[in-house]
Amino acid sequence: MVYHNNEGGKCAKYIVQQLQEPAHLSAPSPFKTMYDKFAKRILWMDGNVVEGAFQMNTAWYFNVPERDPVFLEHSHGDTSELIGFFGTDPENPYDLGGKIEFTIDGEAHLLDKTTMIYLPAGISHNPVRILEVNRPIFHFSIIIQEEYDDADFYTK
Repeated sequence: MVYHNNEGGKCAKYIVQQLQEPAHLSAPSPFKTMYDKFAKRILWMDGNVVEGAFQMNTAWYFNVPERDPVFLEHSHGDTSELIGFFGTDPENPYDLGGKIEFTIDGEAHLLDKTTMIYLPAGISHNPVRILEVNRPIFHFSIIIQEEYDDADFYTK
């Protein structure tokens, strides 16, 4: 087996090992300042990072944010979304290590266990309230489109 250093070979273009946030998330802003106090984005994937890729975001939540709710209500017209919140205790992986309130179509749910949420296209979701963080919570979101279409809900 020949190993490449992830910069060579014909398939290295599909490997992402460094954060490449979209401009609206990496540019200085009140949201970015607030976000950096409670979360650390790990990697971002979309069609701008790797041609043809769908959008995925990953982050660690490590504090309760000063803004409540932290993420505002929105929906994605014709695209479904998958969201996850994972606990980080390897001895008890289903214990979230905190509490998050997540609203789907006006219905609030209190999450205290490792959770994946499927959001059908067009369904309203959020606000998200991060109520308690006792140990880091791993978060991801996936949308099967090349770019995230609701960037403004971050800045309101």
